[in-house]
Amino acid sequence: MKTSIILKVFLVLPIILFIDYILMIIIGFLSWFLGFGENFYCGSYCIFGKIILTVSAIFFGIIIFPDMIELFKSEKKIITSEH
Repeated sequence: MKTSIILKVFLVLPIILFIDYILMIIIGFLSWFLGFGENFYCGSYCIFGKIILTVSAIFFGIIIFPDMIELFKSEKKIITSEH
């Protein structure tokens, strides 16, 4: 179980962050190519970035939450069986 959590933290999370990075590069390039001004980067671009990172954090939380619950349940069973 701990292996699954470790793999998700050290493999899945960097992949999600890399995809976020690529999405932000694409949005930045398209905004530059389409000629959006400085106000776009100070306003809308930051909002897009916050939305993308929030969705990624929620997605990662959904992925890792069941493993964390199982880990805590198994540790709780170990602790109660020792007494």
